[in-house]
Amino acid sequence: MKEKIETLLRDALTNLGITPDGIVLEHPAELAHGDYSTSAALAYAKAAQTNPRALAEKIVAEISKNVVPEIESITIAGPGFINFHLSKKFFTDSVVDILAHKESYGKTNQFQNQVWAIEYASPNPNKAMHLGHLRNVLTGVSLCAILEANGAKVIREMVDNNRGIAIAKLMWGYLVSAKKDGTRVTDIAYWAEHESEWNTPEEAGMRPDRFVDELYVKGATECENPENETAVRDLVVRWENKDATVWKLWEKVLSYAYAGQKKTLARLGAKFDFVWHEHEHYEEGKKFVETGLSQGVFKKLEDGAILSDLESMGLTDTVVVKKDGTALYITQDLALTDMKKKKHNASKMIWIIGPEQSLAMQQLFAICEQLGIGKRAEFLHVPYGYMSIKGEGKMSSRTGNVIYLDDVIDEAKEKIIALMRDRIDASMLESTGEMLAHSAIAFGILKAGRMTDIAFDLSDALRLEGDTGPYLEYSTVRAGSVVEKGKKEIADFDGTVPDGWQTTDLEKYLYRFPEIVSRAGAELAPSAIATYLIELSALFNAFYGKEQIVNAEDSTSPYKLALTEAFRTTMKNGLSLLGIETPEKM
Repeated sequence: MKEKIETLLRDALTNLGITPDGIVLEHPAELAHGDYSTSAALAYAKAAQTNPRALAEKIVAEISKNVVPEIESITIAGPGFINFHLSKKFFTDSVVDILAHKESYGKTNQFQNQVWAIEYASPNPNKAMHLGHLRNVLTGVSLCAILEANGAKVIREMVDNNRGIAIAKLMWGYLVSAKKDGTRVTDIAYWAEHESEWNTPEEAGMRPDRFVDELYVKGATECENPENETAVRDLVVRWENKDATVWKLWEKVLSYAYAGQKKTLARLGAKFDFVWHEHEHYEEGKKFVETGLSQGVFKKLEDGAILSDLESMGLTDTVVVKKDGTALYITQDLALTDMKKKKHNASKMIWIIGPEQSLAMQQLFAICEQLGIGKRAEFLHVPYGYMSIKGEGKMSSRTGNVIYLDDVIDEAKEKIIALMRDRIDASMLESTGEMLAHSAIAFGILKAGRMTDIAFDLSDALRLEGDTGPYLEYSTVRAGSVVEKGKKEIADFDGTVPDGWQTTDLEKYLYRFPEIVSRAGAELAPSAIATYLIELSALFNAFYGKEQIVNAEDSTSPYKLALTEAFRTTMKNGLSLLGIETPEKM
């Protein structure tokens, strides 16, 4: 409908001798003021050499020459705002459309035939995932769903940074402290021949990632001793030289890390089509540096370091190879970006990474363009605001201020189960509790603007009222329960407007969902979906409190039930775009 009104406005201005370079069409803040509003008359009054109100009257007169059944009336307000009021039939047809499209309602073709490769999550495999990963993962899950809903083919990617000194510390921690009898062993050859003498996570009674986390801390502590640090660095060298015994130990400890990550990521709804392992590409980056040197893209300094040349691209320079010949993250990222580009042939490549990496990402994109890997416009860094726990400050593994991600979910689950124990069948309590815990956390984070810093409050997120995930799910389940009770009446709905029916505010909001999905995709903004769902839920609960929906004696009951089902469908579809699954009962 929005596109149709935009076309009507564009044609009207053209007929009046005005060539519009854009039409701004919005929803009025107050539903009573209309369903769409435009300030086009104010924007083009000067070009028309008249005052805005007079131009507004001419525009309305031009549009009124058309028969548009979806528009009931057009009014002019203030200095020349044009308000469009849609017809009852339009709103009823919208309800029918929602019921017909079901799970696909809200989808658009905004990015049809485009391929978007999105990198997110990428936790390091030397420790358990902590709260610092949470906003990244939830943002990635939601944006992937939103972009798919807008017609894009989405490739979900994760990078596994599985090599280097941090992983060597984990290996050392396992070697010297995980032996079942508690004895300290530093001989890796002995471990390889007596592997069964070392604990597994199951034997230690620990989750695999917590097992790894503990061993990494022990390995890092061991490195405070210079002799041990030398031994750990020797592991790195031996690994790079493809020492079979070292690789065996490396694969062992990483298998534990991956098992833990898999469990945590699954709880957040994260899934991946492709995982890039650092050990498979980290050496390739230097080849791009050599090419760049020969092409004049890079310059070699007197001390031997190799520097970018980005002044012409409006950026500060960055070192791509250190003076001792050591590669940096950006070095291997050049190779990885090239590999991604060739594998996926993506229209757009996205990196969901914190804002502290903004300059580094822009430097990477610029160098990729200089090297012919791809155009800067094809690459996009999607940052997000900082997150802290209310009263705890910013999460940081380096300061020891760490809260494990699974502990947060478990705490939320425990509290939800306590709240819902008397409402939910015992056989469904565990699964529903997990679902609601996830919705509380995900919605509590995603409802904020992506770049807004947030102090997450778990107690607030778990509320069963207002702007929380559990409350929205409760509203959705309540609607489903009403529809279930009115099966017989809803079967009588034939898509016509009931006699005497007064259009509700709920109807005036439901049809907007595809527009919201489109905007969320264009702006990469999950919060647009969340805000809409909060407002929609409030309108339904007002409707629910006012109307007797199931009433076989009431001729409007079938339509009210259809409207309730349309609400439930829209809510489920919207929540799914935030990565949130809705339970059948609560």
